[in-house]
Amino acid sequence: MSLLSDGQVVRGCYEVERFLGEGAFAEVYRVKHRFMGRQAMKVFKMVGMTIEEIEEVLGEAAMLSPIGHPNIIRVFDADVTETSRGMCGFFTMEYVAGGTLEQFWRSHGSRYVSIGTSIEIARQVCRGLAVAHSETPPIIHRDIKPQNILVGYDSAGLRVRVTDFGLAKRVNPLTLLASARGTRAFKAPEVFLDPQGDSTAGDVWAIGSTLYLLLTDRLPFSDSQALDSFDSAALTRPLIPPSRLNAHADAFLDRVLARALSVDPRARYANASALLEDLDRWRPRPAQPATESKVQLFEDTTKYALGSAAISDGPPAASLAVEALKLSRQQGKLGEAADLMEEAFNKNPTLRNEYEYHVRLWRKGVVC
Repeated sequence: MSLLSDGQVVRGCYEVERFLGEGAFAEVYRVKHRFMGRQAMKVFKMVGMTIEEIEEVLGEAAMLSPIGHPNIIRVFDADVTETSRGMCGFFTMEYVAGGTLEQFWRSHGSRYVSIGTSIEIARQVCRGLAVAHSETPPIIHRDIKPQNILVGYDSAGLRVRVTDFGLAKRVNPLTLLASARGTRAFKAPEVFLDPQGDSTAGDVWAIGSTLYLLLTDRLPFSDSQALDSFDSAALTRPLIPPSRLNAHADAFLDRVLARALSVDPRARYANASALLEDLDRWRPRPAQPATESKVQLFEDTTKYALGSAAISDGPPAASLAVEALKLSRQQGKLGEAADLMEEAFNKNPTLRNEYEYHVRLWRKGVVC
């Protein structure tokens, strides 16, 4: 049973619109604030907690609030509320209609995400994390993965926000290390040898794993679809260069990924800023002749690296798209139209190709 129900009013000002998803520790809902509009509400599942325990789980909101950056999710409010299971802590944050990077990746079906888009996503993740890594002492995320990266559109185009800093932690100022947490498939190998071995370089490994996934539809060093499995023997084999799996990748990206995914953390980029510096140097290659411009080397590439996709609920993509187009013709409804169309993209990959330009214009306030 969900913690909140559709139509429920929280703290007198948030109306629950619908359930968005859940993780091990919390459920996420789309809510509408009486004055501030649509937001996302994260409600922690733990009940019967003391005030001190509630303050601890709301530490994510407290840690994020002072970090104002376009690539880190904005947090608006934090409090407690009565749920179906008892009193629980919650906080509200930006609502990103496009959803997670996992949904964005899956929405491309049998196609790879384009090289330029993949690099831009990684750059924006690095920009957000660079702010956290530059804190004194540094803040490390410890759980960077596609599910904790939100992708949507704003007036400037595609915008990425890093979210779910629930496992974030300031490192020890002397060792620059912290205890390891997070999803095994995106954890650097050193943390399996030393539980206190997480670091900014560990976040770099997770960014590298995410970029490798976008470029190849595979996880590095792994043929397993089990996200919580780890075979240390795989690390003794050389990393397959992305260019061997994706015809549009190049030698420069091979070198960047080889360094970001170095098994030796001393040879890896030290932090997100260092990785960003090289990603900013990347330039797309000139367009290849039609006979050589194959999108990918394996035509049967599918999105199985993160396991099976969750069954999508809610209205079908076509209905969302039709409703979005109707709203776009109504005064003051472009933002809502863009939200609906972004939701539709993740349900039907062909809609992104057809209506992405519309969404970009709607986010700029332009009717088309």
